[in-house]
Amino acid sequence: MSHPGSLFTIVPDPAAAQRTFDALLSAGVRRQDITVISSEPLDRCEFGQAEKATLMPWLVVLGAALGGIGGFLLVSLTSKSYPIMTGGMPITPAWISGIITYELTMLGAILTTLLVLLLTAPLLRWKHDLYDVQVANGKVLVGVNPHESLRENVKKILKACEDEESHNS
Repeated sequence: MSHPGSLFTIVPDPAAAQRTFDALLSAGVRRQDITVISSEPLDRCEFGQAEKATLMPWLVVLGAALGGIGGFLLVSLTSKSYPIMTGGMPITPAWISGIITYELTMLGAILTTLLVLLLTAPLLRWKHDLYDVQVANGKVLVGVNPHESLRENVKKILKACEDEESHNS
């Protein structure tokens, strides 16, 4: 299944995928508009080394901080809301306050991690991503969702790369 506006070709190996990727870049297609799918990791190729920035670590730190603040406020406000006579001693000692604050800090970090993972992972997507069954047989799919002005040029490039690979086989 593919996106309605996407174009793709199937190439036999990572070297051919790299050539197709380079041809698309030279035609003016943006790097983030190109998708390369393989049944094995392609870390040695240029397109396999693109690292996408993520906000997940910062969101987890924020979740942990909010959990810690919430834990501290829970202990502090709870102990102040009950008028128990303790002879000048606190209702909850610092160790107990620290334990609850620590546990809620970790709970905030864990729940934030799970929430961000669920929202950013492709588990809940209803759209169909690019895929072809030949990928499972060792082929490499190179797909692109080009801008309308580049669409005809991209079709020619993908066709030329496909023809070149069929002649080399």
